[in-house]
Amino acid sequence: MDARQKLRLRKVLFIALWTLIALSIVLGVAHRGQWNIPEEAKRRQNPIQPSPQALDAARVLYTNHCERCHGKSGKGEGPDATKFSTSPRDLTDGSRMSPQSDGELFYKISEGRRPMPEFKTKLTEEQRWQLVLLMRWMASADKKNP
Repeated sequence: MDARQKLRLRKVLFIALWTLIALSIVLGVAHRGQWNIPEEAKRRQNPIQPSPQALDAARVLYTNHCERCHGKSGKGEGPDATKFSTSPRDLTDGSRMSPQSDGELFYKISEGRRPMPEFKTKLTEEQRWQLVLLMRWMASADKKNP
């Protein structure tokens, strides 16, 4: 292989490498907009019954783990909300929250997705289900305790 062929091969490999990098970035950005939740996870039911005690426990968890981004009221206006390219979701939006199953919400809390951290190793399963109850309460029109 002469010098010209080697130069041409390097150019082709360089272009191919940059093409792969650009494609990876584009696919990463496009994929970030959707959740791929397994059907089995969607069908999971919350084993915790709504109660004042469960909501109180969830409020403490929310304050410690969620409020900095989602805000005190859950509207996505926490002090850290503007630090990320993706805004935290409004947990009070019933039209957006109602179509999601408890299993979907539990999965999202458990697995996280940038910039939201995963909580499956930080919170117990019971605590994550309690947060699902609180999210349902936040999205309800009637904010009375059960």
